[in-house]
This record gives sequence, C-alpha cells and structure tokens, in this order.
Amino acid sequence: MLWASQPKGRAVSHPTTEIILKSAVSADYDEFYDGVNAWRDLGAKFKARNLAEVCNRAGFKPRRVLEVGAGEGSVLKHLQSMGFGEEFHALEISRSGIAAIEGRGIPGLTKASWFNGYEIPYDDDAFDAVILCHVLEHVEYERVLLRELRRVAPRHLIEVPLDYRQGVDKNYEHCLSYGHINVYSPTLIRFLLRSEGFAIDQELLTIVHEEVMEYIEFVTNKRERTPATEADFHKRMSDRAMKFFTAPSKDHAEMMANAVTLLTHRDAQGLTVFGKR
Repeated sequence: MLWASQPKGRAVSHPTTEIILKSAVSADYDEFYDGVNAWRDLGAKFKARNLAEVCNRAGFKPRRVLEVGAGEGSVLKHLQSMGFGEEFHALEISRSGIAAIEGRGIPGLTKASWFNGYEIPYDDDAFDAVILCHVLEHVEYERVLLRELRRVAPRHLIEVPLDYRQGVDKNYEHCLSYGHINVYSPTLIRFLLRSEGFAIDQELLTIVHEEVMEYIEFVTNKRERTPATEADFHKRMSDRAMKFFTAPSKDHAEMMANAVTLLTHRDAQGLTVFGKR
C-alpha cells in the first residue's frame, strides 16, 4: 500500500516516491508559465473569493498560509489584496511559476520554492492552513500529496473543478489537453478526502462566474461584441444562474456546479482499510 501510514516530522524520501518522481508530468509544467496570464488571473480572483468564503463561514482566520501548486501566484495575490492571511509561502513544481510568483511582489510572501510535487519541505503543523486550489485534478498520485497536506497543517482549503459527467470518458482527450488527469464530482472528492482522514467543515458549490464566461465568449472565442450579442450573452447567463440558485435540491445543484470549495480539518487518523491502518 502506498504510504499507508501518516509520515511524521519533516518530509523525507520514501522508496515508492523515487518511482513516482520518474514521471514526465512534472517536466511538462516546468516552462508552463510566462509571466502573468490574464485568463488565469481572472479565474484566480473568483477562486480566492471562494476560499475566503468558506473560511468566513467557519469564522476561521489563518495567519500563516501555504499554497501548494501556487502556479504564477494569482490566487495568493488576490487573497492578500482581500486581507486574507498575514504570512504566505508558496510551493510549485514549475520553475517558471516560481519566477512569476517572485516577480509579483506579493506583500507577506515569505518564500516561493520548487518542490517535487509530493514531498512538502516543512515540519508538521508548520502552517495554520494549506491551500490546494485546482491542483488535485493534475496530480498522478492524489493520496500521496493529500497525506502531506494533512501533515503540515491542521486545516486545509481545497478546490477542484467538477469535470465528472456521464460519458466523460468519451471526451477524455479534451480534459488531458489542459492537464486534467483526474475528474471529480462532489461525491467523488468527498469520498477521497474522507477516506484519507479529512473532515469537511464547509463546502461551497459554484458555477463559473459571469465575468469569466464573458471573457471566454468575447476574448477566447472571439465572438463579435455588439448590443445584440451582449444582450444574448447576459440573458443566457441570467437563465443559467437562476437555474443553479433555485435548484430544487442539493443533488440538482451538484449536477450543475462547475467547482466545489472545501474547508477541512484532520480527523484522528488517515486511511483505514479492512479495519487496519
């Protein structure tokens, strides 16, 4: 069983980790970031709002925060501008991402470091909270990384896109084209987290914000912007939002949601199978 017991102390190499790290996936991201990308920065604004919202609901105000898989630093930048946290640390597998983070001049950012994607180079409970935002869907060995998250902080902020739909396997090349090698539904991510000893404190379901959809419509897809096309777009977005926010049940809302944001804390133990650790 892979990392069946919870590691203690500082992250150290494990025999199975040497095999994992031979994967080419981490190399695919090394030169991925070229400064700050307007599209990713726009999305990060709303991801940061979601993370702050689940903390606000719980009355949780972390001071020392680590973001794992921080990309180009957009989420941390937006969180800092909202007054979230005081001291920030960032880990990223992409060296171009680290350069982008360091170039943003984020107040409160103590350190941005490269890591191998699994071993977090900090001691147990080094942080009040650790953020994993739109990262897990890119990770080959999710449980390995999740166990490190549990180790370095008692509280965890996790957001994933909800790519799972009936028949998603027929469109797998589309998911792979933007690096999503895992697909989740709310039920699947809850099962993964609970089976690894994460207790869920707060959960927020969201659809893609209208501002992001507008960027896709008129910038990415280059639809001509006219009074008629804008009216058509805003009508579709209004209908979409009404359908989501007036869903007759949580199950219906989950089927329409595009992302789920979770605030969790450690349970007494991690993975237990057959009644044994």
